[in-house]
Amino acid sequence: MSDNGSGGRVQPARPGDPSRVGPYRVVGRLGAGGMGTVHAAVASDGTRVAVKVMHPQQAQEPEFRARFKREVELSSRVAGPYLVPLLASDTDADTPWLATVYAPGPTLNERVLAHGPLGGASLHALAAATAQALAAVHSAGVVHRDVKPQNVILTPSGPRVLDFGIAHAADGTSVTRTGVMTGTPGWISPEHYRTGTTGPASDMFAWGALVAYAATGRLPFGTGAPDVVAFRVMSGEPALDGVPESLRRVVENALAKDPGDRPSAAEAAQECGESLASQVTQVVDAHTMPTLAGDMVAAAWDVPVGDDPAWHPPARRSRKRVLGVVVLAAAVVGGLAGGAVALMPAAADSGKHPSQAASPVSRSAGSTHPSASAVRSSTAAKPPQPASDGAATASSWAEARTAQGAGEHDVARALLHDEGTLYQELGDGVSFTPDSVRFHESRREVYFSYRLTASDEDGTMYAETKIAGLMCASLRDVIPRLHPDLPYRKYVMVKEETGRDPQVTWQDDFITNAQCKSAADDGVGQDTGTGQDWQPDDDGLGQAMIPSTDGDEIRVADHAARKIIDRSNGMRGTLGTDQVLGNQEIKVGFDPDNSAMYVWSDYVRWNEEQVDTWAAMAAGEACRALVNQRNTSANWPYHRYAVAEIGGSGYLMIRSGTADSLDECPT
Repeated sequence: MSDNGSGGRVQPARPGDPSRVGPYRVVGRLGAGGMGTVHAAVASDGTRVAVKVMHPQQAQEPEFRARFKREVELSSRVAGPYLVPLLASDTDADTPWLATVYAPGPTLNERVLAHGPLGGASLHALAAATAQALAAVHSAGVVHRDVKPQNVILTPSGPRVLDFGIAHAADGTSVTRTGVMTGTPGWISPEHYRTGTTGPASDMFAWGALVAYAATGRLPFGTGAPDVVAFRVMSGEPALDGVPESLRRVVENALAKDPGDRPSAAEAAQECGESLASQVTQVVDAHTMPTLAGDMVAAAWDVPVGDDPAWHPPARRSRKRVLGVVVLAAAVVGGLAGGAVALMPAAADSGKHPSQAASPVSRSAGSTHPSASAVRSSTAAKPPQPASDGAATASSWAEARTAQGAGEHDVARALLHDEGTLYQELGDGVSFTPDSVRFHESRREVYFSYRLTASDEDGTMYAETKIAGLMCASLRDVIPRLHPDLPYRKYVMVKEETGRDPQVTWQDDFITNAQCKSAADDGVGQDTGTGQDWQPDDDGLGQAMIPSTDGDEIRVADHAARKIIDRSNGMRGTLGTDQVLGNQEIKVGFDPDNSAMYVWSDYVRWNEEQVDTWAAMAAGEACRALVNQRNTSANWPYHRYAVAEIGGSGYLMIRSGTADSLDECPT
C-alpha cells in the first residue's frame, strides 16, 4: 500500500476511523490501499506521524499478517537520511499497525502531474538522494521491489523513499504467493518479467526509470497494456529525450537489460553526487560550498511544500454555521457505507443552496434515508414509538449527557464527522454544536439536536429527512460493528428554536428499522435479477488485486480500465472531480475462483451520489468488456462483475451483476 494522500495530504477522518492507534491520536487520513489505511496522527509531544493500520478483514488472514510483520521487520533494518524511519509498531494487535515519521509534501508522481518535470539542481538532488536511500536499503540486506514515483515524497528538506510493503530480504526470504508477480508495470525489471527474480539490481532498474520520469514527465518505456509495457521493457530501448547529459549515462546504465551491467546504488549515488556538486556550485557562493552529500542536497533542493492546515484544528467557537446537512449526510453515510467522500467545499464554491448542491441519494431497495412522508408524519403528527420505556421527550433529552469513553466519542465523531473538523464551515441552513450529540444510557438513546433556518415546510422536511437518515444509517454502522458493547438502540432528533421549547421530531430503533439498513447491510447497488448465487467480497477483490500473467486477462483489464478512466475524466463536471484520474485511482482485475472481474477506485473525494454515478458507469463498461470478450472467445471464463470503492474500513461493494448480454448491461 503506497497511497499517501494527495493535494493537501491530510484528509478528514472517516466515520469509524479509530480515535487512537497505540500511543498516537488520529487527526485525519493520508490514504488507503489494498492492505490498509494510513492515518495522520500526533504523539503526546506533538510529533506528527503516519500510522498504517491493516484492514480488519485482512488482519484475520495469516498470510496478510505475516506480510505486514515482514514489512515491519524490514523497515526496522534500514535507516538513512532519505528514508522514512519506523517509530513503533504492534504486529500482534488484533489489527496490526506501524508508525513512521510523517513526511510532508506531495509524491513525485503528484508533483510531476501538477507542475511538470523537475529540472536543474533539484533534479540532480532527487537522483542523488534516492540513490543514497537505496544504497542504505541494500547495505541492510533488503530489496525494496516497489521503487516508483508514488513511493517518493518530496519534503521541504529533500526526497524520501518510503513503503516496504512488498520488500524482501536480499537472501530471498519473502512472504508472497508462489508465482505472483509483484510490482507495478513500468517499474518492473526485465529479469523480474523473465524469471520472477529480483535483487538490488532490480531496484536500480526502477531507479533509472524514476529519474527519467522526474526529468521528462514520461515513463521511459511508455504506457499502455501491461503486457505491451513488459515487451518494451524486455526488448525495447528507453525513451530518454529530455534527461540532461549530466545524468544521461548513469540512467542509461541503470536501465540496462542485463542486471550485471547496472551500477550499484552506491555507485549511482557517487556519480549523481558529483553531478550535483557541479550544479550546487552554480547556485551557491564558492566560499559556502557544502561538502557533505546531505548538505548539497539541501542546498540544491528547491521544491516548495506548503504547510498543511489539516494539522491545525480551527479555533473553538460556541456555534458553527453549516453548509447544509446534505453535505454532512454524504460525508458520514459515504464514509460509513464505504462511499469515498471528504467534507469538500463543492457546494460553497458553487454558490448553490445545499438542496442544489446535492439531492437525496437514490438507491435500490433499502434506502438509507427514511421517506419524506415518514418525516412529515413524524414532525406533524405522532412520531414513531421507540423500543423501550415510553417515547423520548424534551425532558429526557435534557437528562442526557455528552460523550464519555472511547466508544461514545467514536459515535459522536461519526455524527459530527471528526473532532478536528467539528468547527469546519459546511454552509447555511442547519447549525449544531459539539454538544449536539448526547447519550441517555438508561434509556439506550442517542440524541442529536439541531437548529434550522429554513422557514418553508419543504425546506424543513428536506433537511430533517437527511438528518434522520444520516443518524439511523450512521449509528447502525458504527455501534453494532465497531462498539457492540455500547447499550444504545434508539436515535432521537431534537429541534431547538429560539423562544420555543425543544421539540422531538424523530425517534426510532436503528437496529430494527428496515428502512435504515446501511449500504453494507442491504446490498445497495446490486444489480437485481442477476448473479443471485454470488456476492462480491473482500476475498474476491483481494484475488483481483494480484497482478495477472494471463495475456487475455491483461488485455481485457487494460482496455476496460482505459475506457472507465476516460469516461471518468469525461464526467469530471458531474463527479465534481478536479484531478485527472488514472491507473493509480482506478484499477481492474480478475477473481478466477468466482469468474469475476472487479473494478475498484481508490479516489477518496466523491460523495455518495457521485460514487453511485461513477459505479453505474463502471459497471456498464465492465459488463460490456466481459460480453465482448466472450463473443470473441467462447472459452472466456469470466461472466460476473463487481464495482468497489474505498471506504472507512476497507472497500465497499457498490454494484455487481452477471454479464449475460450487451442489452442487459447497465448504461
